[in-house]
Amino acid sequence: MNLRINFSSGVPIYQQLMEQIKHAVDTGAIRGGEQLPTIRKIAEELAMNPNTVARAYRELEREGFIEVRHGSGAYVGLPSTSSVKVAGIRKAAEVLRPAIERSLAIGLSESELRRVFEDELARLQENAAAARRRT
Repeated sequence: MNLRINFSSGVPIYQQLMEQIKHAVDTGAIRGGEQLPTIRKIAEELAMNPNTVARAYRELEREGFIEVRHGSGAYVGLPSTSSVKVAGIRKAAEVLRPAIERSLAIGLSESELRRVFEDELARLQENAAAARRRT
């Protein structure tokens, strides 16, 4: 599993980790029932606090995405709606691909493109959270 964290992004680190694990499952990079790397291993590989990884794992467990077996590790839950999710990911890729190609064509680097995407995603999440608070 190839995890990358953008420490300068506005998105909390544990959420970035959660989304990447979910994406790996949804795309089949990790299969249902497969064991995830240990908290310590991820923390060491990404040079981050183990508590942050533990928080991501707790949230994923709360969402039913993974199952933590004490003394044995964390395992991906068995897929229930994964085919719907994979179809959504493919559709998103189709929509994003032209924008990515145009951005690269005008000279944005990969890191700049990632930063723009993550900033816009964070802005959308903030707006959605603000809208929920108003209701």
